[in-house]
Amino acid sequence: MHTPELFRCQSCASGPSKAPLAVGVLTIAGLVTVGASGYQQRQSETAAFTRRMAEIVPVVRIVEAKRIDTPMQLTLPGHTQPYEAARLYARATGYVVERKVDIGSRVKEGELLLRISAPELDHQLAQAEARLGQMQAGLVQAQAGVEQARANVNLAKATDARTATLAGQGWATKQRADDTQANVLSHSANLQAAEASVMVAEANLKEQQAAVDRLKVLTAFERVVAPFDGVVTARNVDVGDLVNADSKTGTPLFSVERDNVLRVSINVPQNSATGVRDGLPASVVVPQLPRRSFTGTVSRSSVALLQSAKTLTTQIDIPNSDHTLRTGLYVYATIGIPRPSPDVLVPSEALIFNENGTQVALVDDHNVVRLTTVRIFRDLGKELEIRDGLSGGERIILSPPPGLQDGSKVTSYNPATSTSRRAAAE
Repeated sequence: MHTPELFRCQSCASGPSKAPLAVGVLTIAGLVTVGASGYQQRQSETAAFTRRMAEIVPVVRIVEAKRIDTPMQLTLPGHTQPYEAARLYARATGYVVERKVDIGSRVKEGELLLRISAPELDHQLAQAEARLGQMQAGLVQAQAGVEQARANVNLAKATDARTATLAGQGWATKQRADDTQANVLSHSANLQAAEASVMVAEANLKEQQAAVDRLKVLTAFERVVAPFDGVVTARNVDVGDLVNADSKTGTPLFSVERDNVLRVSINVPQNSATGVRDGLPASVVVPQLPRRSFTGTVSRSSVALLQSAKTLTTQIDIPNSDHTLRTGLYVYATIGIPRPSPDVLVPSEALIFNENGTQVALVDDHNVVRLTTVRIFRDLGKELEIRDGLSGGERIILSPPPGLQDGSKVTSYNPATSTSRRAAAE
């Protein structure tokens, strides 16, 4: 009857039971075993997935790089300008008595635009012409005096010769011979004076003729005429207005523009400026005339580039005989610039950007990938012009998959031909 109590006391004396600790250790060991098993399984699955991925041959689209050596079509904004433009000012002071044209009028070279009444100028011309007539009469009188003096000289020389002969024979005195000789000298001096008078009269006549010619030119400016064929774009005077000569700082009478040929001015960037030369073909389109294109040629350039913008000012001549185009329009001009060397055209979706720069993925005849670095020359949106790295004819991968490396195997097909090429076996 006392044995159980003794047993319990002995158990109490020996301390707490170790059963819970053992259970915990066994639990932890079980968890570690399960975890290790799961880790090994995941590692095995990962390795298997990696092997499967390595064994997978991606299917890629390819396109052939195009080699282009045709002229480079460069489109730039510009604006139309008249081939010639003139602002007409008054050169005669007076009142406008007649006006023949208005804005928008088509005029021909030499056609009368406006007439000015300048009575003071007309009076000056009449006075100068009368003075010119007087000087012409004075010149005739001076020339007659020369003829008279020349005749007197000839008579004096003949008299002197006879007197000298008679004096030598003793029929005339020595004094008489000296007098006739002196008479010759006197008439010779009179002849020289008369000839000098003629020269003075001729010089005065030329001076007065120049004054008359000047006044005639000024009176011709009473008629304002068109300097060339064109259209009147501005008219700033009307009949009865007073205009002043040589008022270049004021408002012009008319503005006239020649528009049967228009100039389109564009600024060509530096990378294309070296290929610009006179005679290159060009075309112009106007946003408001979407279904029409106007052809022309490059006619001139500034040769030197603008320092601030590094662009070349270039002008294109566009025939406009039907006057469809107008000056001041905003247009787009396209010129064909010869290439210094052939370029390669590739789709923009073929580019790869990584730590090695800009690259494209090429596929050889065995469907092995080779990455090559390229330099972009021009971005055309959906396509790019490549200047370095490609020579044309290469098979390029479109939208290359991530992680594509040199030496990778691919299955390629060309969407344009719907053909595919399987990867060669290892």
